[in-house]
Amino acid sequence: MADGQALDEVVTFTSDLIRIDTTNRGGGDCRERPAAEYAAARLAEAGLEPALLERTQGRTNVVARIEGTDPSADALLVHGHLDVVPAQAGEWSVHPFSGEIRDGVVWGRGAVDMKNMDAMILAVVRSWAREGVRPRRDIVIAFTADEEASAEDGSGFLADRHAALFEGCTEGISESGAFTVHDGGGRQLYPLAAGERGTGWVKLTAHGRAAHGSRPNRENAVTRLAAAVTRIGAHEWPLRLTPTVRAALTELAALYGLDADLDDVDGLLEKLGPAARLVEATVRNSANPTMLEAGYKVNVIPGEAVAYVDGRYLPGHEDEFRATLDQLTGPDVNWEFHHHEVALQSPVDSPTYARMRAAVEEFAPEGHVVPYCMPGGTDAKQFSRLGITGYGFSPLKLPEGYDYGAMFHGVDERVPIEALHFGVRVLDRFLRTA
Repeated sequence: MADGQALDEVVTFTSDLIRIDTTNRGGGDCRERPAAEYAAARLAEAGLEPALLERTQGRTNVVARIEGTDPSADALLVHGHLDVVPAQAGEWSVHPFSGEIRDGVVWGRGAVDMKNMDAMILAVVRSWAREGVRPRRDIVIAFTADEEASAEDGSGFLADRHAALFEGCTEGISESGAFTVHDGGGRQLYPLAAGERGTGWVKLTAHGRAAHGSRPNRENAVTRLAAAVTRIGAHEWPLRLTPTVRAALTELAALYGLDADLDDVDGLLEKLGPAARLVEATVRNSANPTMLEAGYKVNVIPGEAVAYVDGRYLPGHEDEFRATLDQLTGPDVNWEFHHHEVALQSPVDSPTYARMRAAVEEFAPEGHVVPYCMPGGTDAKQFSRLGITGYGFSPLKLPEGYDYGAMFHGVDERVPIEALHFGVRVLDRFLRTA
């Protein structure tokens, strides 16, 4: 089991990493190198030989391998990203890059997404070095840049240009899984992620006839765009169940003593109450308009108007997503992918999934582990190019009233110290048996 020093270090490392500002504003505006050097130094102190890799200067990734005892076993990838989304200091109770530790909680941008997991990985690896522990299978550690934007400087670059570093890896674990969800009725759920919706960020472009704003214009680009955006925002996507979501609904229904009527999923979700939040975003594709760009003067009708839509599609349903966008945009608006990544589906009956479940249950015997499909995406999408099956497994035991989902990209992001300690113990247990 991870030692007391590991429990102290995970708190220190989380705080230290938060204080290194790795804000990713998109468009290449980020510098992860200081955080990468920090992580690499901690790995080197544990006797590993980390490689620092860059596609673009300052956008640094770290990769290291721990050799296992069984050379015939497939390797496991354990990865976390170093960048974070922007934070406005004036909106926070503490400075978002202070890494302040107060009342048993570590505060700051990245406390949950996902410098906490980075710190857990470092703490476990260093604990093993002190004990002389070697895992059964090779474990490849990767800390990536650019996850919060395109991943072109991070996992995409590593998968495309440094595939040899991941030789033998067939499975991987990363963020967004094995965290406590309190259902309000005394039950504690621990969703383990075995899938992700695909990313379809869409750019809409409407063309029309530029003219004076005082004259009638039936070829108004803004009007055409607005109509398309309204159709997309109002569209009701049909129900589509993937294997992971079917498994989640079946297990949740059994837990709550309900009939798993998959012919009436919406009715079942209503009966599940707060637990439905684990599933409701992943029973359909979705497309949410998020940005509008048009015009330069109030009395000038522009010849072009642009909008952006955050689209997500379920495994096996990208073709449906594309066809629906064709229909909803209509003849006067063109659309193209601004950013596009695959959907993922991972088995919930694999030995690795069973070992993750067992590790959580050992330290949270009162909890109920359930399958989970992420509504968004992670670096697992890029690593899937290498044939690596991805799971979401960054364990945290959270107190009731702590809104884990709201911490992602939210104000006053923070993580309890006890949650970090739980995470280290569970991660250590799983990796020793993986």
